[in-house]
Formats: sequence, C-alpha cells, structure tokens
Amino acid sequence: MCARATLKAPDRLTELRELRVTFPGGLKPRFNIAPTTPILTARIGSDGAMESCLCRWNLIPNWSGGPKKMKTLLINARAETAPFKLSFRDPFKRRQCLVLGDGFYEWAHPGDGRKLPYQIHQPDDPPFVFAGLWDEWEGPVDEPIQSCTIITTQANQLLRPLHDRMPVILNRADYAQWLDS
Repeated sequence: MCARATLKAPDRLTELRELRVTFPGGLKPRFNIAPTTPILTARIGSDGAMESCLCRWNLIPNWSGGPKKMKTLLINARAETAPFKLSFRDPFKRRQCLVLGDGFYEWAHPGDGRKLPYQIHQPDDPPFVFAGLWDEWEGPVDEPIQSCTIITTQANQLLRPLHDRMPVILNRADYAQWLDS
C-alpha cells in the first residue's frame, strides 16, 4: 500500500526527458503528499501529446456521486483486481497515467503498538514513476475533479518486511506500454 508520497526535488523531473512533457511551473518540494491532495501525473492528452496534471489523489469514478458520497478512499488499486473492479475497470481500459514522485512511505509495526515510518527512495533520489489510473468526475455545480489512484503489487523482497504491497514502479522502457490503452 502506498498512502504517502514525496516530491522533494521537483527540479529533477527534467531527468524524465523521454516523457516529452512540460510540467507546471512553480512546483514546490513536498515531503508529505497525502491522499485527497494534488499529486503530479503525466498522461496522453486528447490531442495525443503528453500532458501533466495535478490530480486529486483518491480516484473519484465518473459515475459516482462524488467525493462527499464516497465511503472509502480509492488511493490504491491492486494490479491483480483493478481490471475487474467496478471503480477501476473503465479507467484501467482507457485512462492510464504516470504518477510522479521521488519517494513514498511505508510503516513498520514493531508489535508494541507503535508505527514507525520508513521513507522509500532511490539512491541519489531520482524520480519514481508509478503506474496509475485517472478519471474525471463532473459535479452538478463545481468544476470537474480530475483524480487518480496508484496501482499496487506484491512487495518485493526489500519491502516485504515493512508491508505486503508496494506501488508498481515503472522502468523507463515501460512508460509508453503502460500508457497505451
């Protein structure tokens, strides 16, 4: 599970040249990106070009009653079940995105009631690219809300002692394939 993320060095997003996307100006370092707050994504726009978007991190399906009616946060989608779950099925077919950051948190539970946070990041902190899904909900009065979720998978050997799930981290060679619906 991924429930907190970081983008400590937004200036390093230029290292993702293969995305051919312009990121919003004025991005500030963020050390604790929480669900329901904006998180940076990249996706293929309606014109076929890559675009970046700050999406609300909590998928709000376009058919739902909106954020106030939702009983659970849809911040993560299991890779194994997302194609079949009602909330994720349509975005999985048509609205893949890349969720951008440079770290995420997992919590260890040592057994004494405490939760110890661990920040997961790469050596030298290059950006991570997570597999994600997005959707757009249009309410009766408000502006449309673009939202996203992060795809998770079984934890690798390194993270398994902390949690049984982790975000799907894409290799550079896999960006285009993930975005190709």
